[in-house]
Amino acid sequence: MTTTTHLMRSKRFLPLMATQFFNAFNDNLYKTALVLFVVYSVYNSEKHEAFFSGLASLVFILPFVLLSALAGQLADTRDKARIIRIVKLCEIGWASLGAAGLFMAWQGIAVHTFAIPLLLFVVFLAAAQSTFLGPIKYAILPQHLEKDEVLPGTGLVEAGTYIAILTGTILAGFIYVELAMVLIVVTAVAGYFVSRWVPDAPPQSDYEMHYPLLEPYAEKVRNPVLRWLGYAPVAIADQAVMSWRLVRDTMHNREIFLAIIAISFFWTIGAVLFIQFPPLAKNQLLASKEVASLFLVIFSIGIAIGSVGVNALLKGEVSARFSPASVVVMGVFVIGFYVVAKMWSPNAAGELLSVGSFLMEPLAIPLLLMLLGISTAGGFFVVPLYAFLTTRCAHDAASRTIAANNIVNSLSMVVGSLIAIGMTSIGIPVAEQLLLAAAMSIISAWLGRLLFNAERAALALA
Repeated sequence: MTTTTHLMRSKRFLPLMATQFFNAFNDNLYKTALVLFVVYSVYNSEKHEAFFSGLASLVFILPFVLLSALAGQLADTRDKARIIRIVKLCEIGWASLGAAGLFMAWQGIAVHTFAIPLLLFVVFLAAAQSTFLGPIKYAILPQHLEKDEVLPGTGLVEAGTYIAILTGTILAGFIYVELAMVLIVVTAVAGYFVSRWVPDAPPQSDYEMHYPLLEPYAEKVRNPVLRWLGYAPVAIADQAVMSWRLVRDTMHNREIFLAIIAISFFWTIGAVLFIQFPPLAKNQLLASKEVASLFLVIFSIGIAIGSVGVNALLKGEVSARFSPASVVVMGVFVIGFYVVAKMWSPNAAGELLSVGSFLMEPLAIPLLLMLLGISTAGGFFVVPLYAFLTTRCAHDAASRTIAANNIVNSLSMVVGSLIAIGMTSIGIPVAEQLLLAAAMSIISAWLGRLLFNAERAALALA
């Protein structure tokens, strides 16, 4: 029996794997179903559609910026399995709120005044849940698995998460909203009951969460609810300071600094592109929400192809030598995608194209190949940079380095979302916004070149 087969049959691992699968599936099902429904069924203006898509992405990213440091501390100082169960129980709450918001929007009840703000609030809650589960899904593995099982276990969690994201994204584009609202609640309930089988994972550190500025206040206020209400805002501010210190302390290594900046700039571009796909599919291509979902899926598949391809080229070596050229190629494909989209001739009937009808269009395959080229080249660019984060830092600083990268990445995606919202607000058409992503690729290539030069300089001194 292989290690992988053994793990998939093990009570030490399978409940965690299933819990993470349900979580990633539900997040992507809800967010994608929400954006596609609002873009295709609520708004009838490219400007409003692009603005909402950008706003939803911005709201989804914010918890990762605000709460990542707190989530990491909780994972180190509390029983990880207990946190999982609490968070999964909370998921039933946000899923129910999300289902209520979708129902109201579907039925046309207070759509703009209440339903859409509620739906965006639930996006924030869903992202907050993922923020707290993120550090645990890796940190808990060494507690439950043998040393030789950790690597295959990590690979299985990654593969399961990737499949869950794709499944949720695809399904959101092909089911009716009334089915989606039921499915997110059912998935949340299933995820909670599975999480109850995750074995306990007590903290392995003596570190205690400490808020010195708040201790005198906390001692004076006896009511726990009032204490929390006063405690929470300052505690979150304290976490922001700690996040900044974490990032600052990580940046002393030039290779790590450049890798984090290059990765973050790449995801700024990615945020701009992801926001544009639904309104572009609807207004420029006159394609259905199923086609918009297909775009998101192809983008994810391309990143995976690029990941495998660059690993094969580098033969296990950690190097940025292909990164500058890769991101230039990505920019060329973005321009190609823009050109093909601008050449697109809407169907005479003016009806939205189904996936089958879309694929019969003469420019459909070239357009999809351009999109696949964008994401594949992106995978070639960004994947080796992630390896720098764990191979160029001290062994006892790997977790902090990854956390710092996650914080900066999230901030960059916030910037990308704000850029897209800003361009939409001043009236720049969605298709033309693609050209900004192409221009930004030049800066990414420059950052990749700086990283490769730093890599060579470090090797020369070794």
